[in-house]
Amino acid sequence: MLSRWNANLGRTAQRQRRRTRDPMAAYDALPAPLRAWLARAALPWSPASCLRLWERGRARGLSVEARLAALDRAQARALMREAQAA
Repeated sequence: MLSRWNANLGRTAQRQRRRTRDPMAAYDALPAPLRAWLARAALPWSPASCLRLWERGRARGLSVEARLAALDRAQARALMREAQAA
């Protein structure tokens, strides 16, 4: 049975943490392409972790498309970990 705290996560092995910031304000502050990616993500990513990956790609000089591809690869790795944990 799922508790109220994790009901929207479904059956995921993702760690649960209490947030100290407003998650919607963090989401709204993201660049538009990153918000669009996060809106269709298969896992419950936090805006902070997505922004961290986004900024890492920007620091490497990657284009927006390359940064989105890097996020897709990170999600694929996370989904593989999920499948192994199940």
